[in-house]
Amino acid sequence: MLVGAHAQRWHLGDRQSVTARVAAWRDHAPRVFPLPHPSWRTTAWVQKDPWFAPERVAALRARVQEVLTR
Repeated sequence: MLVGAHAQRWHLGDRQSVTARVAAWRDHAPRVFPLPHPSWRTTAWVQKDPWFAPERVAALRARVQEVLTR
C-alpha cells in the first residue's frame, strides 16, 4: 500500500495526482495499491470521488485476504 502523494511519488516515480493514481489503481494491482493519506481531508475527497470506497476498498480487502491465507 502506497499511502499519500509522497510514498506514491517515491515508489512509482511519476508526477500524477493522488486522485489520478488511485483512479488508475488497476494499473498497479495486485502488487501495489495507491491510497490517499487518511486525514480529515480524505473525507471530502471520498465524497467528491464516490467510486473510491465500493470499488477500491473491496479490491484491497480481497488482496489482503488472499495474502493472509497463503
